[in-house]
Amino acid sequence: MKLSTKEVENVIVIALEGSVLGGPDATALNNELHKLVDKRKKKIVVDMSGVQSMNSSGLAMLIEALKTVKDAKGDLRIAAASQKIASLMAMTKLTTIFELYPTLKKAIASFSA
Repeated sequence: MKLSTKEVENVIVIALEGSVLGGPDATALNNELHKLVDKRKKKIVVDMSGVQSMNSSGLAMLIEALKTVKDAKGDLRIAAASQKIASLMAMTKLTTIFELYPTLKKAIASFSA
């Protein structure tokens, strides 16, 4: 998995690419999130448009990311997940704890609504 971060309209966008399988990927994401919340960056969107596959460890990684941001009084939203990953999240009931948006633009705009 590759991870990149940028700021758009006061929202931090973390773009994930490749296969999200937990392990070292989870550590990289967790470290990045801790740096961001330490800088008081609390509006986070995870852009999943570049994610081809995800396993249960990848899902656990996203849950931990949400917990980290929520503990800092922030919010994390998911953008542009493929139909396959969105279905996986629905099947595991994760759509009840994550806000999913079809596009990155809509996820960013949701913080202004």
